[in-house]
Formats: sequence, structure tokens, C-alpha cells
Amino acid sequence: MPPLEPLQLGALLQPSGDCLFRVWAPLAQNLRLRLVDDRERLTPLQPEANGYFSTIVSGIRPGQRYRYELGKGKSRPDPASRSQPDGVHEPSAVVEPSFSWTDAAWEPPELADYVIYELHVGTFTRAGTFEAAVSELDRLKAIGITAVELMPVAQFPGSRNWGYDGVYPFAAQHSYGGALGLKRLVDACHAKDLAVILDVVYNHLGPEGNYLRDFGPYFTDQYKTPWGDAINFDGPGSDQVRQYFFANALMWLTEFHIDALRLDAVHAIKDFSAYPFLAELADLVRAHGEQLGRRFELIAESDLNDSRLVRSKAVGGYGLNGMWCDDFHHALHTLITGDRDGYYEDFGDLDHLACAYRDGYTYQGQVAGHRGRRHGNSPAGLAPWQFVVCSQNHDQVGNRALGERLTALIDFEGLKLAAGLVLLSPYVPLLFMGEDYGEPAPFLYFVSHGDPALVDAVRRGRRDEFAKFAWQLEPPDPQAETTFARSKLNTALAKEGRGATLQQFYTKLLDLRRRLASLGCRAEFPASVTAIEEHSLLLSHRRSTSDEVVIAYHIAAEKLEASAVWPRGRWRKLLDSADSVWCGPGAAMPEDIASVGHAIVKLSPRSLVVYQQVR
Repeated sequence: MPPLEPLQLGALLQPSGDCLFRVWAPLAQNLRLRLVDDRERLTPLQPEANGYFSTIVSGIRPGQRYRYELGKGKSRPDPASRSQPDGVHEPSAVVEPSFSWTDAAWEPPELADYVIYELHVGTFTRAGTFEAAVSELDRLKAIGITAVELMPVAQFPGSRNWGYDGVYPFAAQHSYGGALGLKRLVDACHAKDLAVILDVVYNHLGPEGNYLRDFGPYFTDQYKTPWGDAINFDGPGSDQVRQYFFANALMWLTEFHIDALRLDAVHAIKDFSAYPFLAELADLVRAHGEQLGRRFELIAESDLNDSRLVRSKAVGGYGLNGMWCDDFHHALHTLITGDRDGYYEDFGDLDHLACAYRDGYTYQGQVAGHRGRRHGNSPAGLAPWQFVVCSQNHDQVGNRALGERLTALIDFEGLKLAAGLVLLSPYVPLLFMGEDYGEPAPFLYFVSHGDPALVDAVRRGRRDEFAKFAWQLEPPDPQAETTFARSKLNTALAKEGRGATLQQFYTKLLDLRRRLASLGCRAEFPASVTAIEEHSLLLSHRRSTSDEVVIAYHIAAEKLEASAVWPRGRWRKLLDSADSVWCGPGAAMPEDIASVGHAIVKLSPRSLVVYQQVR
């Protein structure tokens, strides 16, 4: 069955000045378009098949405000609005579709070459706009970043939000700079050979300003999500609901030149149809990519450890390109911080990290105590670039009561160790904004809702969430502007002291990853890794057709001196995190090792060392 081709939705301005307005509104009665101007013009819409309505109006200019009159006194913004300049409850606005792109020669990297930098537009810079983010691109490029991932930018209530409360999926957040600002940022990224990933939310919409129910059966009460009724992907009317989100995905990829979409929490997409939404989306995006001669990537966030997400359709998979791997984060985090509360209780042994390092998942069908059941399936046969791993991301930092980054939880040696485990892993590495220089500011949860009852509910929800952990702390008020302000980065710290040293260390790691095939996603896989629990030592032997390395990671907070199995041959040291050049306590490992099958390993607390075979 071929995927559904979506219709164009929203207000689509033509060069002639005519504007096509199209909306799916099977529940509307006497549907009319209201142009909000001095004349307050009302225009009836003509019915099309399957509950769609449309009309063409002449003489429309960018910025024209409009609403839909649905009957029975209901007047609503456009569900496919491209702009909400006055907020989520106010009229939509027509946008200028043309843009002077300069990226005609742009070719995104393959997923195996992605090094991702996740950022929140509002807190990434002091100004908190798309335009301001452009000023940081040279720094990211110099570190070795190849892809910038934007947290959701779909229009949300107010000006402060993580983005997961978006209610207009087609409208770029106005306070960030709207559609024009986003296009300028994407074009600037491509000019610097940086791919752009956009986080999109297809599992729910936010609570404030969400008027989709007035137009059609966008939601179903058959399933529940943590945020309320699920989106209707398999009930009556679900074909058109799917088309709405398909149109959204294609808009970002084609009109905005986005290179990849990160699909938020796909485990909360409830769909029991024979042709699941995710599989259909993958087919549609792949087909459009082939037509355009462009490479698009779909990367899922999932809590399921389900390899079917990225397996091909030929073997019963959905055909997505990649997925976030929480197990790698959890296994790393518990070892370097000692956290064992909540979902961290299922981790804490060095073997957990070794398994994630080798296979991608730690849990591949074993019983997970926190879940009280078996969890996951086998990732055997998957490619390493199908896993995205990290030591920090917006969820794992921001969903702590006080939003502490690793900078606040571990020492400087631990920060370098965490960086090495992620950036020299076999997988696609992701950095969370600021980690490259040890940003001390927290990343807190913040909103700017207009409904006092909703604000109170958010406050209570945050307190209840932290009851699962041993954090007997009162989280900062999500609604307070100071909570948002405290979360802003201070990138000046990357230019001095240990901040500069840490950023140089990240740059060195990524330089090694780029130069040595054995340190990237194209090395032999599964990776050879040995966990020596009694020494808190993880040894990884990585090989490619062109080079070969050994990486020793020492996790414990005490010095180590022990004999360990070491591949035969001559080995030359490339990096030692304990070296004084990295503000370490001093390197103890020799510059060269001649191994006959073992070596004496002398490592400082929380350190790593990289050796390359001399051929």
C-alpha cells in the first residue's frame, strides 16, 4: 500500500497575490474565513472530499490576519497556521513563502558522520532567537559538530517553553523569529556545512491554545498518553489526521530545508493499524527524498528498546533511520554519578555500560526491575549509526528537580571521562548545549502559560514526578521568568580557564574520531569491549581497515595499577585525559607500549587513554 500523499494545508500565498486557504474541518458548520482587517471580510469555504474545505482569495499580502468561523459562535485560528504573531489564541497570519536560499550546492553528511549538538533556541543565547544562534555556529563548527538539533520550535503559549507544549505544528515560534528567522538559521548552518535536525512532536499537542478538537477528530479517547488523549492515528478520520502530520513533516523538510527530524517519544504514539503511522511516514519521506535527490533522516526517541523502529520493512521494521539510546546514557550516568533512584535502579554495573557500548542496548529482553517486566528486544544486525548516544540531553538534565548538568554532579576529570565515552563510542554522539565547556547554569523546566489553573497543575505535576526519586527538593517555579533566565548559557566561559580547556578536549576527541576510522561509526561492529569490574576498567579494542586503537576507560575515583590483557603489537599514545595539558593530575601511562598480550595499566581516577597501533 503506498503512503498517503498529504494535501497542502494552511494559507498558501501565490506569487500572483492569490492565497489558497485549505483546512480539514469535518466537524464545522457553515465554515467561513474571516479576514481580520479594517473591513472584517467573511468568505465561505467550499467543501472538498473527505472533510476538507478551501477557498482562494485575491489581494492577500504577508502579515494578513485571519481566523476560521466554525459556527455556533466558535472563531478559531488555523490548525495549520504558519504564523501566530499575537499568541496562540489570536488570529493566524499569512507568511511570505519565498526566501533567497544560498544552499543549492548543500549535501548533508551521512548519518554515520553526524556529531549532533542539541540546543534550545530560547536559552542558547542571551537574545534567545534564531538570528542570535547564527553567531555561535563558527564555534560549533570548530569543535567538530556536524549537525545542529533544535528542540521543538512549533508555536507554544507565551515566550518561555521547552517546546513540547506546541499547539501550532506548522508555525515557527514567533518570539524566536518566526518562519523567516528559522530559514535564515538553516541557510546559515548549511553555509557552514552543518546539517539541521528539528525536534517534532507527533505524539501530543500542548494544553493551552489547542483548538484542533473543534475542527475534527484529531484525538481519540481510546488511548491515553502522559499528556491526555492520544492523537487519532488509527480510528475514524485517522487518514486525514495522518495527512496533517505528513504535510507538517514535508513542510519542514522541503520548505525549510531541514535535513532530519527527531521524532519525540514515539512510544506515546498509539497506533494498532496494519500500516503504522511511523512506517508510513518513513515511506513517504523516503519517496520524497528520492524524488528531490536529497537525503532526509528520521530519528526516533523511544523508551521501548525496540529495534523494529529502525529495521527495514523487508524484515518487519518501520524503516526509520536512527533512534536515541537511553540505555547508554543511564549506564554511563549511574557509574560516574552514583545515582540509583527511579529508572537508574536498573543500572550501575560496569557490565551494563559494556553491553551498551558493544550492542547499543543494555536491556534486550531481560527483566528490568524498575519496570517490573522484561524490557527490549535484540539489536543484533543493526548498524552503529542507527543509535544516538549522549551523557547529557534536555530530558536527563532538565527533568532533574534542580536541572543540574554533569558539571554540578561530578568533577572535572569525570567530565572528560564522560566526553570520551560518548565521543569515542561506536555510535552517533550527541552533545547537549554547553556541555562542551562545562556550562554551570542549570537547564530547568520553564513555561509561560496564560491559564492560572494550568500553571498550578504544572507545578503539582513537577512535584509529583520527583517523588519517584530521592530528590527531597522543591523544584524552581516553572512559570517564573527567573527560572527561564537561570537556564541561559554563558558561552564566554568557553574562552577562559577550565571551560576553554574542556572545549579544547572535546575538539581533540572529535578530531581523533574524524581522522581515525576505528573511532567512528564505520569501524568493525559490534565493538570489542571488556569490562574488568574489580578494576572499574573498560577496555575497548576498535578496528577498521585503515587503523586500530585501544581505549582504556577508568571509571573509579581511585588510582589504578594493574596488568590487563592488551592486543599484541606496538602502540603509540594519542590522548591521555590525565595529562597536565588537559588540567589533569599528570599522565602515568607510557608514550609507547610493546605488547605481547598484556600491559601494565596505570590510570588516574576517572580517566581515559587512547593508543593507536603502529603499523
